[in-house]
Amino acid sequence: MELTCLHNKCYLPPLPHFSLPLCKNPNPRILSRKRNHFCLASASDTLVAGSRKELVRKKDNEFDDLKSWMHKNGLPPCRVELKERPSHDEKHRPIHYVAASDDLQAGDVAFSVPNSLVVTLERVLGNETVAELLTTNKLSELACLALYLMYEKKQGKKSFWYPYIRELDRQRGRGQLAVESPLLWSQDELAYLTGSPTKAEVLERAEGIKREYNELDTVWFMAGSLFQQYPYDIPTEAFPFEIFKQAFVAVQSCVVHLQKVALARRFALVPLGPPLLAYRSNCKAMLSAVDGAVELVVDRPYKAGESIVVWCGPQPNSKLLINYGFVDDDNSHDRLVVEAALNTEDPQYQEKRMVVQRNGKLSVQVFRVYAGREKEAVTDMLPYLRLGYVSDPSEMQSVLSSQGPVCPVSPCMERAVLGQLVDYFNGRLAGYPTTLNEDESLLSDPNLNPKRRVATQLVRLEKKILHACLQATIDLMDQLPDHCLSMPCTLCPFIEMKEVPVSIVT
Repeated sequence: MELTCLHNKCYLPPLPHFSLPLCKNPNPRILSRKRNHFCLASASDTLVAGSRKELVRKKDNEFDDLKSWMHKNGLPPCRVELKERPSHDEKHRPIHYVAASDDLQAGDVAFSVPNSLVVTLERVLGNETVAELLTTNKLSELACLALYLMYEKKQGKKSFWYPYIRELDRQRGRGQLAVESPLLWSQDELAYLTGSPTKAEVLERAEGIKREYNELDTVWFMAGSLFQQYPYDIPTEAFPFEIFKQAFVAVQSCVVHLQKVALARRFALVPLGPPLLAYRSNCKAMLSAVDGAVELVVDRPYKAGESIVVWCGPQPNSKLLINYGFVDDDNSHDRLVVEAALNTEDPQYQEKRMVVQRNGKLSVQVFRVYAGREKEAVTDMLPYLRLGYVSDPSEMQSVLSSQGPVCPVSPCMERAVLGQLVDYFNGRLAGYPTTLNEDESLLSDPNLNPKRRVATQLVRLEKKILHACLQATIDLMDQLPDHCLSMPCTLCPFIEMKEVPVSIVT
């Protein structure tokens, strides 16, 4: 891949992975902002393939590794070491990870990184008021942190953060499974997620990143004193969108959400933290802010050399894939959503809206279906759906006078309600191009493409939830008298049938 220059502009085809742009610009900070000056990383700075491996490794040896750099700059003695595992793609460099350097017991402090080695908005912007203003307006903490590291990378080896940025480049925005976030996948690769609400969520998140990119210049002008040290153009002229998106995704994969700290310090980039640490949804250990440092206390014993894991928060697998590039089969927080809405054409719509609000629901209601609790979720939906089938005014008055989500239910009405749910779950399942058995067959292939594998893991788990919901609904139908028929209803509640019923929130 060559860097070509046309009319004083440097262009490089967008790299399919995270790259913090790196090049030295001899020009002073320019007052006129109407010209673009894109200066991006050359391929040798970010990609390692074939014969270039040895060259880059020799180049890396000119500098100490990340941990040695941290010790030189205040990291106290710790009980971890950096090890590596091979990448799925031979063209990519091995993945580094944090492992125990000696045997650890639950409650031991694995490491304590001083605040001087932690990147937060408070440190970046130097003014907590500015930091809070930026993040409560149109820019997220992630966008500000990504922009800071992009400018720092332009400093090259002169940057204090060079060893850390080099490590982030090495990781390429990948998690410990060596898979990039779907935000960096091609359209063909996103097709692996067909039928899953996650596909639409990825596209929505990408649009959000684009909106943040368009607001980047706000940081430049509001925190001008910070960026005066960088003799480069304003953000949207210094960095094209694709490069910013790669940097944003890389920061997203390693940012730590600290608890009980000021707003400007809540999102932090911690060397030795993610993505060098592996995430696990059933782990209790997490990075915590202590006096002057961020430390990790392990929640389980480790043998020397074992990879150390931390808790990733109560996130469903869709979030784990988008944020970190992995899916956890044992994730107790995994869930799907079902969106139901009262029919606005129903003559009794207002009365029914009063009833659902009185019972803590909305006229457009999102039901969360957690893995392993599908029957509970179906049972929670039924009162809401039954209400939509009430048509007799006297029955509606009876519902209004009741103290709970109670409405008269005949076997015929119940069959109609359950039948609507059966159709909904069958429709969701039909939206996937593969069956559960086909997914299992794909996952048994050791040579399956890593992105296809993680996408198949996700849709397989989604289908398991939907199948469990379907079975729970059918079991309830089987308890009804055989002679009752489904009751027709033209004003029944809507159950949205689309790839993403609603944004899945944590």
